[in-house]
Amino acid sequence: MPASTRHHRALAVFVHCLGILAAVPALPTAAPEAAAAPRPPAATPQPTASAPRPPAATPRPPVGAPRPTDVPPSPPATVGPAATRPPVAMAARVTEPTPPSAPPAMAPPTRAPASAPPQPVTVTVATESSPAPRYRIQVRNVSGSTLDTTVRQELPPGSTTTAISGGGRSTPASGSATEVTWRLRLPAHSTTTLGTALAATAPGQPLTAPTCAFTSDGSRPYDCATATWQAAAPAAEVTEAPAWRRYPVLLAGLAVLLLISAAVFWVWRRRRRGRRVTAAALATGGGAEDGRGTIYPRPAAPSPVRRRRTPPVWMLVGAAVVVLAGVVGTAGWTATRQVAAIDTQKQPTSGAWMGTGVTGSLGVPLRESAFEFTVYRMTCGAPGTAGKTDGGPAAPVNGRRCEATVGVRNVTADHQLWHSELQRAYLPGGRWVSTDESATRMANLGRDVFANPMAAGTRMVLPLVFTVDGRDPPEQLELRSGVFSAGVRVHMP
Repeated sequence: MPASTRHHRALAVFVHCLGILAAVPALPTAAPEAAAAPRPPAATPQPTASAPRPPAATPRPPVGAPRPTDVPPSPPATVGPAATRPPVAMAARVTEPTPPSAPPAMAPPTRAPASAPPQPVTVTVATESSPAPRYRIQVRNVSGSTLDTTVRQELPPGSTTTAISGGGRSTPASGSATEVTWRLRLPAHSTTTLGTALAATAPGQPLTAPTCAFTSDGSRPYDCATATWQAAAPAAEVTEAPAWRRYPVLLAGLAVLLLISAAVFWVWRRRRRGRRVTAAALATGGGAEDGRGTIYPRPAAPSPVRRRRTPPVWMLVGAAVVVLAGVVGTAGWTATRQVAAIDTQKQPTSGAWMGTGVTGSLGVPLRESAFEFTVYRMTCGAPGTAGKTDGGPAAPVNGRRCEATVGVRNVTADHQLWHSELQRAYLPGGRWVSTDESATRMANLGRDVFANPMAAGTRMVLPLVFTVDGRDPPEQLELRSGVFSAGVRVHMP
């Protein structure tokens, strides 16, 4: 056999073997589950033509209903290749698992807006029109049971009380402030009226006195209100204006000034016109002593060219130097004043993106872009009394907790979120601390006041707790609704 023929035959055998190996995976095989499962016992034979399947049970018609007679009977099962199938393949089909269906698309859950629960005690404060500051406080129990409550009114720093009604007592508070305290027992659906009077102050100085009603132990506020007393402005005395400020006199003077200006303009215009006529006559040169002008006309002499007067160079240079010096001096003076007006101790609240920073005192409502904040009261414990709360970080060794009673009102038409990290208490030296979330939650009876957004138009009065170190209390509170909100600043007394 020639070598070429042997090579071709060997190549053909090799290609044939490759084709067989490639066709082996395409043969039908049993499923892995069926191969691993044991074969069914003989007591359960496969369906064949000799053993037809039992007919499916059909529901019986109700009694009295006509039986259908026009439905033809089902044909008998026929014996064919479709009736006999391999048992392994059938077992594989039966045991093949059905893939689970995809879960339905659902929208992510949204947090429901928080609304303040109705308080059983409400407080209103009003001022009276009097020469000295006087406040009228109404405490109303809207519940159906008798309640014990503690009412506290924060007085402005430096003020003294002259009269207190309802059995209240004046006690010194933190700093130079003073507070008036009442312990009341309010019957169901009753209203109690209290009053305080302060000593007269400097005229034109407003005095704000916030008032809050607390639980019997004074730990949790029910409601708070505030009012600002302002001295009645004295009646303005009507004095007659001087003669030179009366309208008829001013109009007459203006008319005389216009007449004088017109007369001066007319005289100046007439003199200028006379000078032009004289200059024209001299230029033509027609005189009576010159008799040869008509018979022997003189040739026209060329008029001398007059050079236009220009200011000297030294004057132009001097004026330019003076103008340049004035511009540079004005720019330097303006820049110096603007730099001197920068407050290096001021925190960057007014430079935020939304709104302008607002600053006020205790008890004054301050509004920013989304919320209206009112700080009614601030109390601090003794140094070293701040213990570790459940779930919170360890407090400093000489740390103490300062609790601020704050009223928050949503002044927008949408739900608004606010965050504990953005509420800050500033200490002396520029240091600040954020809200202690665990202590604030404990002060609010386990309720997280920052978890849900505030509903539109709602108002809440709640305590915010700050853990500070040192003996000095916070000097300012900074409250804001969002990161890009300018926020408000409240100066502590």
